[in-house]
Order: sequence, then structure tokens, then C-alpha cells
Amino acid sequence: MLNFVIDLALRAGAVLRARFAERREVTAKGFADVVTDADHASEALIVAAIRERFSDHAILAEEGGAVGAEAEYQWLVDPLDGTLNYLHGLPLFCVSLAVLRRGELHLAAVYDPMRDELFAAERGGGARCNGRKLQVSQTPTLAQALLTTGFPYNRFSQPDNNLREHNHLLLKAQDIRRPGSAALDLCAVAAGRSDAHWELGLSPWDVAAGALLVLEAGGTITNWADEPWHADDPRMVASNGLIHDELLRELASARREDVD
Repeated sequence: MLNFVIDLALRAGAVLRARFAERREVTAKGFADVVTDADHASEALIVAAIRERFSDHAILAEEGGAVGAEAEYQWLVDPLDGTLNYLHGLPLFCVSLAVLRRGELHLAAVYDPMRDELFAAERGGGARCNGRKLQVSQTPTLAQALLTTGFPYNRFSQPDNNLREHNHLLLKAQDIRRPGSAALDLCAVAAGRSDAHWELGLSPWDVAAGALLVLEAGGTITNWADEPWHADDPRMVASNGLIHDELLRELASARREDVD
């Protein structure tokens, strides 16, 4: 089944790569939240393939919503994570596919078609990128850490928008990046390229695959309250484990400062 997930991510990524230089048809879901014809084409390919091969599986896809009744297996599908990057010609985006089994993360594949990097994981089987085993970094302190983050689409109207946390941590960590694809941000943590990622306003299809990759690469994931994270939780902290407690403390400190 993992081979099927991987093959499907590769096929959908090829669709995105082939369409990258074309003019886009764009529909606005919000001020900074858009969907393109490439999102729809990728998702149509993915959903059709799943329905043909596993007709009894449930699917939750970003653009099409839920397909099928409750089932032992559920797919979480992001056909194009990093849509704004894609729309503007920035080659930093991916296809993200996760499979839950009885509500638990089971399989994952994230494919970056422009760098031809395929990240894959199976629960209990480790995480790999193009066949190479992944391991989170050994960075021991927040002051030495490179972090990534993102901001919710409603940040223009919602004061709880991660800006205070970002500004606080910018002076605590070595540096912060905001690449624009939560799935690839989590892949970077799993690969040891960054040391932690935090974000809020997340949807299950954004991060489920990346979460399994981080866990299988030896990392730690919680919500912001240091509670067990689950796919429906909109607040995530994913790290190499060594800086996790320190990062959680600083996130809490940023919120207290704002209240004060």
C-alpha cells in the first residue's frame, strides 16, 4: 500500500510540474487563500485513483472535502501544498498524502516535484527521502536552532495570528524561515535541515503526512499546550525533541507578554 501512496504522489507531482509554467486559472477562497486549476487537476487524479483501487476507503481532500463513509482507512489529501508559491512561480510546493488507520497515522508520502524529492514513511518503519533514511537534527538549544513557521489565512482579522510568537522567537532562535508549505517544513524537520516547526490554523491535510515523517525520523510533536497532537488539532509544534520543551516555554512566554 505504501508503494501505491508513493506512486500516486509522484503522478500528481508530475501534473503540477507539467503545468508550472502555464497560465493559471485562479479562484479566491479568501484574501490570501486561493485555489488554482492545478490544485483541481492534481486532486482529481488522486481521488480517482484511490476510489478505483480502494473503493472502501474514506477520503478527506482539501478542495473536494469528504468522500465516502467512515472506514478503517482514511486518506488526507493536499493536492498542492504551497499554492501561493505555485501561483507566483516560486518552485517551492508539494503533494502531500497521508493514510490514517483507525484514526492513527499509518502511511505518508510528500513529493516535491521541482527538486524531485520523495519523502515517505510507514508507522514503525522509519522515514526516508529518495530511499535515504531520515533522522532529526541534534541541535541542543533554541539559541542554536533554525525554526520554520507559517501564518493563518485569517491573520488580517484575527489577532491570534502567530505574529507575536514569531517576533518573540526571532530574538530567541538562531533564525526563522517561512517557506510557505507546512508539509515541506515538516519534511525539513524530519531530514534535520531545520530543528523545529510551529504553526496554528492548520488543517489535517496540511500536516498529517509531514507529522508521520517527523515522528518516524525520531522527532517530537505536540500541540502548543504540550498535549498529544492529533490530525484535527490546528496547533502544532514539531521538533527534534531536544529543543521541544524550550520552544514550548517561549511560545507560552510570548503569549503572556502580549496579555501583560
